[in-house]
Amino acid sequence: MADVSHTRGDMTGHPDAPEMRARYARMLGGRDVALVDGPVFLLGLYCAASPWIFHYTTSQPPLVAHNLIMGIAIGVLALGFTNSPERMYGLSGALCALGTWMIISPWIVGSSPDTGVVLNSIIIGALAVVLGMVCIVNATRSTPRA
Repeated sequence: MADVSHTRGDMTGHPDAPEMRARYARMLGGRDVALVDGPVFLLGLYCAASPWIFHYTTSQPPLVAHNLIMGIAIGVLALGFTNSPERMYGLSGALCALGTWMIISPWIVGSSPDTGVVLNSIIIGALAVVLGMVCIVNATRSTPRA
């Protein structure tokens, strides 16, 4: 009978190991996607839930819908960064634009918002801008130069 037992040894001797390493490196594109994608996704979730967390659903109904839509948009960007980083990191600037809009939106979308609503939007916007800048730096640093 043939010996069909599998030994649990080191993968470096596997004939496909170099190809698997190259494929994994191509897939990630040299980026540390976990560094930014998780916080961006959590920021999107927080942005969508913040009207209920700070209880301004009755006093600022336009901002409720606005924050929900913006949170979903930020979350979708984060999921895109995770699923196909080499294609989506070009949209890192869009995250900065969304953050800038979040900073000024209480005065444009809302009607005389109180300090808590304004601070919430400013903090969300500032974090989105900072995380967008980190995405931009990460994308430009790992893009091969011709």
